[in-house]
Amino acid sequence: MTGSRGLRSWLTTTDHKRIGLLYFYTAFAFFLVGGLEALLIRAQLARPNGTVVGAETYNQLFTMHGTTMVFLALMPLSAAFFNYIVPLQIGARDVAFPRLNAFSYWVFLLGGLFLNASWIAGPVFRAGVLNVAPDAGWFGYANLTERQYSPGPNVDFWMLGLQILGVSSLAAGFNFIVTILNLRAPGMKMMRLPTFTWMTLVTQFLVITAFPVITVALVFLMFDRFFGAHFYVPQAGATPLLWQHLFWLFGHPEVYILILPAMGIVSEVLPTFSRKPLFGYTVVVYSGVLIGFMGWGVWSHHMFSVGLGPIADSVFSATTMLIAVPTGVKIFNWIATLWGGTIRGTTALHFAVGFIAMFIIGGLSGVTHASPPADLQQTDTYYVVAHIHYVLFGGTIFGLFAGIYYWWPKMTGRLLSEALGKLHFWLTFIGMNLAFFPMHLIGLLGRQPVAHALARRSGAERSLGRRHVGVGDSLAAAALQFLRDPDGREPAAALEDGAPRPDARPAGRAAGPGPRPGGLVVAPRGGARAPGARPRAADAPPLARVPGRCDHALRHLPLGVRAL
Repeated sequence: MTGSRGLRSWLTTTDHKRIGLLYFYTAFAFFLVGGLEALLIRAQLARPNGTVVGAETYNQLFTMHGTTMVFLALMPLSAAFFNYIVPLQIGARDVAFPRLNAFSYWVFLLGGLFLNASWIAGPVFRAGVLNVAPDAGWFGYANLTERQYSPGPNVDFWMLGLQILGVSSLAAGFNFIVTILNLRAPGMKMMRLPTFTWMTLVTQFLVITAFPVITVALVFLMFDRFFGAHFYVPQAGATPLLWQHLFWLFGHPEVYILILPAMGIVSEVLPTFSRKPLFGYTVVVYSGVLIGFMGWGVWSHHMFSVGLGPIADSVFSATTMLIAVPTGVKIFNWIATLWGGTIRGTTALHFAVGFIAMFIIGGLSGVTHASPPADLQQTDTYYVVAHIHYVLFGGTIFGLFAGIYYWWPKMTGRLLSEALGKLHFWLTFIGMNLAFFPMHLIGLLGRQPVAHALARRSGAERSLGRRHVGVGDSLAAAALQFLRDPDGREPAAALEDGAPRPDARPAGRAAGPGPRPGGLVVAPRGGARAPGARPRAADAPPLARVPGRCDHALRHLPLGVRAL
């Protein structure tokens, strides 16, 4: 990390590590905002005829919660690891285009601030209210988003904000593809890449192909709203189903854009804390690639209720069941990695194992959507809400927290409290299941989540608001954990068992061969270097065995050459 200090150095930085930290802290702030929006939604629904917020504000919270979590929290949290970890794992000095990387972050921040400015932008548009936040649902179904039904600036904020965020995602996507393909250390072939880097590569290909689709859909909507076009207006001969096709053609690859980085993180954490190489590395990699390809063929299972016809229903039903195969393969590989290992129950491992358990539940509920008759009953009910939260909260967020606890010493040089981390995990795990598992049951009873106030509610539904207190507690524990300022740098004891090392090296450390966890030694090439100097990517040092130490296959090591 560059040694310059001060606000100006952070505002003008192109260093991949600093940009990774900027992504992390910004995304974590948006994550807390999205969590607060969720708590307000559940507080409103905790009692019949709730009066916490009005109907309009409820619609805005519902829309902004989904948009914030997907585009402003989960994706950029993954981007924080892409920026910080991937160049280290492949032995690169930085990403391929450092200025484009900085541009991507600042455009992301602009898009996030633009979207959330809608909460206080009412007076600017003389709307008569303070907040004009988006209120047509995070999925923006046509033709609710047409000017006829949403005459205010609410949908305009959502439409333009997502286009701004799309520019950021595309810039980052091309940057990381070039970085991984072209800047690997000498000798690091594709099948020697760490699993997280592989999942990053697949994710970036999904980003650069999926975001143009949602951009086209948003441009059509922009022309409808600003210039009087009729891309989604039935009276003009168009069909609102065009929006659904475009949105879900983007939306289902987006699910894998969110979950694949977490899968990569879990594939790094489990081998470290089970003291075994990843079981079936090649199968894990190819299953991730297969998920990326098959993710393009399942979008219409979101549309079984619109009447696509028996042929389309049959095809997308089959593809939805088939995509569970490579996902299931990964789960078996992860379990086999743990089996017979020397388990070290760190907080990172807790979240990684929690990810497996929650993702299995989310995956099983997702497979039920492959049956069109069952999907017809589940559509627009709490069952779908439970499914998406088990995948994105129990899956993506658990995986990201595993990565945070795993790489935090490397990224900051400081340790997180294991005691507070375990408290964080159990509050999140228990609160999440208490909050979302009952939604499967009330969803199958036909309860829909869209009404902001109902006179009568079932006992299970009334308790959901109270159970979300557990999720709120986990957010508070996470905030306390990551925003606190512990004393001292990471002690040497924390570096055992393959745990990541802090970025800073002790002063005066001599260059040259020395043992490393995992049975590796770094041998300088081309003569002696100055004490404390870091090896350049072009001078990638060869790796050699240390006799009598661990003999895991080099190709399965979770660290790149430069990271050693």
